[in-house]
Amino acid sequence: MLRQLILTTASMTFKLRKTTSVIGLAIMMMASLPSVAAPEQALVPGGIAIMSLKNYTPETRITFDDRKTTIFKQDNAWYALAAIPLKAKPGAYDFKILQHDGSTRVSKVEVKGKKYQEQRLTIKNKRKVNPNEQDMQRITSERVLKRAAKNHWSDSYPDVEFIWPVSGEISSIYGLRRFFNEQERNPHNGLDIAAPEGTDIRAPADGTVIEAGDFFFSGNMVYIDHGQGLISLYAHLSRIDVKPGDVLRRGEILGAVGQTGRVTGAHLHFAVMSNGVLFDPIYLLPKQQPTAQLQ
Repeated sequence: MLRQLILTTASMTFKLRKTTSVIGLAIMMMASLPSVAAPEQALVPGGIAIMSLKNYTPETRITFDDRKTTIFKQDNAWYALAAIPLKAKPGAYDFKILQHDGSTRVSKVEVKGKKYQEQRLTIKNKRKVNPNEQDMQRITSERVLKRAAKNHWSDSYPDVEFIWPVSGEISSIYGLRRFFNEQERNPHNGLDIAAPEGTDIRAPADGTVIEAGDFFFSGNMVYIDHGQGLISLYAHLSRIDVKPGDVLRRGEILGAVGQTGRVTGAHLHFAVMSNGVLFDPIYLLPKQQPTAQLQ
């Protein structure tokens, strides 16, 4: 069973599509798992929407707000997962299900507003806040690599039962409005987990390495493709133990915690995205950090 709330495309959904009503009655509860976690629905900016699928086949096409969704299987049932952008405004959003016979179903979800807090950090290396011209040339070239990794797609279906990649104190949560040396920058798009430098980082789920290298802001960074547009990344590493093309199983070591790039101390910046849209990783992780499992 999945955690929290999901939408179902049962017959009720089909009957309601003519009126495009919000499908409140089609929501059902998900149960939590102790050592691994299934996705937890959160209908807020930076959260995820999850819909159960009936009669799913590989030819079925499901979109959310006209973007691809991540399809996964759990307990012999199929689901669609969609990331809700941090900039999304409150209101109704559509899941659209196009079957191979040409029929279309529409399910609406209501996204609520969420206010994120601020965080102010002091960076000693001022070039990491205001890069010079040479730095900007490097940053521009790196954006091409990052964009390709974020938008990578593979047809394989992901195992979404994640574990924590490292155990430690949460030093920065997702969505914080960030100020570096009193200058506002993009909101925090991941989860920062503080841990001693050199602490092993483990793959939270099965996947394939699609990018690994040294980046100006992110330091040593690794991207993992889990399938269906579900991508995870790991930044500020002290070392990288993998290379593009490597296939990882849940729990295998990919590198170590460090403080490379733009940082104020040793930590892992862990981020997850679905089809290019970053969302809060906490919705994929177990409620408790299994410390013994991760050390």
